[in-house]
Amino acid sequence: MERFTNAELADMHLMYGAAGGNGLRAARLYRERFPAREVPGHRFFISLHRRLRDTGSFQVNRMHLGRPGQRAVENEERVIEHFENHPRTSTRAAAQHLGVAHHANVWRILHNHRLHPFHFQRVQGLLPRDFGPRVQFSEWFLQKQAVEGNFSERVLFTDEAHFTRDGVFNTHNSHNWAANNPHVTHRHSHQYRFSVNVWAGIVSNNLIGPYLMPSPLTGPVYRTFLEDVLPGLLEDVPLDIRRIMWYQHDGAPAHFHANTRLLLDEVFPNRWIGRNGPVAWPARSPDMTPLDFFLWGAMKALVYETPV
Repeated sequence: MERFTNAELADMHLMYGAAGGNGLRAARLYRERFPAREVPGHRFFISLHRRLRDTGSFQVNRMHLGRPGQRAVENEERVIEHFENHPRTSTRAAAQHLGVAHHANVWRILHNHRLHPFHFQRVQGLLPRDFGPRVQFSEWFLQKQAVEGNFSERVLFTDEAHFTRDGVFNTHNSHNWAANNPHVTHRHSHQYRFSVNVWAGIVSNNLIGPYLMPSPLTGPVYRTFLEDVLPGLLEDVPLDIRRIMWYQHDGAPAHFHANTRLLLDEVFPNRWIGRNGPVAWPARSPDMTPLDFFLWGAMKALVYETPV
């Protein structure tokens, strides 16, 4: 904290009080009130208040730095401030940079402040023109839900996914414990490869399918599926849902085929969501369906658990 003057620290603490003890709001108020000053991370305001409460001083008392309690407070503040400025660093790198004896001490400080290491998530790449349609669809969907109450339970969300022989293997999370290195391996490349195209749907609490689709999937094949296969898959869905059910799919070429759209207009009049449908499905938006953010991940974890 020594890079700030007592006057600056006093102003920070004043903003912390004005924010009702909310560090994020305190940082925002301080930035608005003093735009020419350096603004620390929001947890700095929390640590500043804690230091004043516990020690009666804004600044570190250099005469007391040798005391274990004072050292602990100082290390804690340095660690929190470091992760405010470098949120993607590791505990080992932080310990080395800050001169902390062991990275476990850094981990403990972060844990005490309820900071957690969240993993990055893979998401669909979007273009600037994609955001408008996504917002428009979301607003329409929320409006339908607000008016009808249970609209989300009447939409049959559908998708297709490919399952390959190689599957997914995470070497970081896979271990073989032994006294000596057994040199275990995982075969990840095969001379003979295959892939399976799987269709599935979710409506209300009902899982529809999964069903193995031919590959490549063409418009006529997809229409045949809708006419001859889908009705059988929906037999266990309550009739009161099927009567008013909406059908959703993305803008894949087979889904966009003219004959496919004609059939959907007959079976789901003004009740289907897709490319050039009564309600347009936004491009590059698989993340907006429960199959993408739930089903496929769970299913592939089960399928790839047993190597083929």
